Amino acid sequence: MTDQGEADLSVIGAALSDRGRCRMLMALDDGRALPASMLAAEAGVSAATASAHLKQLRAAGLLEVVASGRYRYYRLAGDEVGRLLEQVARLSPAQPIRSLREGTRAHAMRLARCCYDHVAGRLGVALTDALRDRGHLVEEPGLDVPRPRGRFPDDATYLLTPGGREALTAIGVAVPEAVGVRCCTDWTEQRHHVAGPLGRALLDTLVDRGWVRRTPRSRALRPTDDGRAALREHFGVPWPPPVGVRRLPA
Repeated sequence: MTDQGEADLSVIGAALSDRGRCRMLMALDDGRALPASMLAAEAGVSAATASAHLKQLRAAGLLEVVASGRYRYYRLAGDEVGRLLEQVARLSPAQPIRSLREGTRAHAMRLARCCYDHVAGRLGVALTDALRDRGHLVEEPGLDVPRPRGRFPDDATYLLTPGGREALTAIGVAVPEAVGVRCCTDWTEQRHHVAGPLGRALLDTLVDRGWVRRTPRSRALRPTDDGRAALREHFGVPWPPPVGVRRLPA
């Protein structure tokens, strides 16, 4: 018989049941590939324990290995895993802050971070709101279910307008040919941010133009002085984006 039964959710559940393994996964949620030693440090476990964790995560289909010579690096097994982590994070309680260092890191992550391959946090939401308010992103036709402004419980698809394509291309974004734009719900802000191919292209532009910088041991993004000026000029977004995402006049 070739028929298969229902999905075995317990495999994924078991993989996510250990806090150390979850820390490893979240450390990789910016799309990087990291060595086992760095993931062990992130999880706060020994090399042997880290090896066992990584083996289980690979068996569950959540991680894949990238070989570079004699070195091995680990990364998420695709954007669907990143989306899974974000969905679970939205349902999970926040961990308590026990030190100034943890508080500083959490604040930086909330302001701006990588969500696998796109911008998340207040900055991601502010950029998305700016694109919507300027008519660059519009609701996909047929989505006539009434929803509060800015508060969306689910992922959704928007359409990139010709004006939006022109505006983003003008600042160097390699805009995908498809007009559909996937937006997912930010787990800290509970609002939409641009994801998918356009989200990836937007993050690449911000990094390549030196407007934001990745941090070495965190998913947080930090804007440069030039980046703060560019966010104001091109999107009307101040830094830091305030709670509620108020923007400067266009």
